[in-house]
Amino acid sequence: MARGDLTDEEWSLVEPRLPLGERGPIPDLGQQFNAVMWRFRAGSPWRDLPAAEYGPWSAVYDRFRSWAVSGVFEQLMQAVIAEAAARGQADLDLVSVDSTTARAHYHAAGVALDGELAAALGKAAEQEKGATPKGQNAGADGLGDGEGIARRRLRRGHRFRLKVAKLGRSRGGLTSKVHLSADRRCRPLSFVLTPGQAGDSPHFRAVLERIRIRLPVGRPRTRPGAVAADKAYSSRGNRACLRQRRVKAVIPEKVDQAANRKRRGSRGGRPVRHDLDLSKERNTVERCVNRIKEWRGLAFRFDNTPDSYLAGLHPPGAVLWLRSLRPA
Repeated sequence: MARGDLTDEEWSLVEPRLPLGERGPIPDLGQQFNAVMWRFRAGSPWRDLPAAEYGPWSAVYDRFRSWAVSGVFEQLMQAVIAEAAARGQADLDLVSVDSTTARAHYHAAGVALDGELAAALGKAAEQEKGATPKGQNAGADGLGDGEGIARRRLRRGHRFRLKVAKLGRSRGGLTSKVHLSADRRCRPLSFVLTPGQAGDSPHFRAVLERIRIRLPVGRPRTRPGAVAADKAYSSRGNRACLRQRRVKAVIPEKVDQAANRKRRGSRGGRPVRHDLDLSKERNTVERCVNRIKEWRGLAFRFDNTPDSYLAGLHPPGAVLWLRSLRPA
C-alpha cells in the first residue's frame, strides 16, 4: 500500500457508496480509486501512474472520467458527510466561506469542444455586444478590413473558450478560482469552480446552496446556524439572503460602506454588527484550503476540462471527513 492510500477500514466505508459496473462489481476498484488519489496528490500526468501498484493508466483514467462526468465523487463526499451526521459528528452551527485561486499549467489550456458547443461558441462571439468600439473602423489595427475582422473574431472566440474552460487571465497568467465552505473542524462542505478573475461576493449564494447534509430521518439540512466570511462578502444582497434564510451573518463591514451609510444618515440603515468571537473562527476555511492544497494536483490545475478539476476536489474532501470520524 502506497503512502496516503485508504486503509481497509476506510475502504469498507467508501466501497458501498461507489456505483457498480454494468456487469456487476468492478474488479480492482479499490486499486483504481487509490490511483486517482495518487494522481491528484502527486500532480503527475496520468501516463506516469505506477503500473506495478495501480495497473494500466488508461483504465484508471477512463474510470475517473466516467465518474467525474456523472458526479460520483461529489456524491461520495456527500455520502461520507451523511455518515458523519448519522454519528452525530457533523456540525453546521458555524460555516465559513472563502475562495482560493489555482494557477493553471499550460496543459490545462486548449479544452476540446464538441461540434454543438463550438457552433454555439462562434454564434455567441458574433453576437457579443460592443464587438467594434465606437469610432474604430475595421482597419484601425493596421490590417485590412477582412484581416481586422478575422483578428477580432479570433480574440473573441479565445475569450469564450476560456470562459467555457473556467479559466481567467490575471497578472500571474491563467487561473481558476475555487469557492468553498467549511465547518468548524476544517472539513469542506461545498465547492464552486469559476474563472480566476471572478469576484467572491457574486458566488456567495451558490456556495451556500450546495450545502446539503442528508440526515437519517427527514429532509436534508441545508441551513447553517451562522456564516462567517471576510469583508469581500460584505454586501446588502448577501446580508439580505442570510436574513431571509434566518442565518446569522458574521461578516465585517467595509470601511467605505460604513462611511457611506453614515453619510446618508437615517436613510443609510442600521449599523452592521457581527459576533467577534465567532469571527475568530473564520480561519477554519483557510486551514481547509491548506489541507486540500497539500494535494499538488489541486494546488495547480493540470486538467483542461473544468469538470475533471472540480471532481478532483471531492476525493480529498471525502478523505478529510472520513479520517475525522470517531467510532460510532
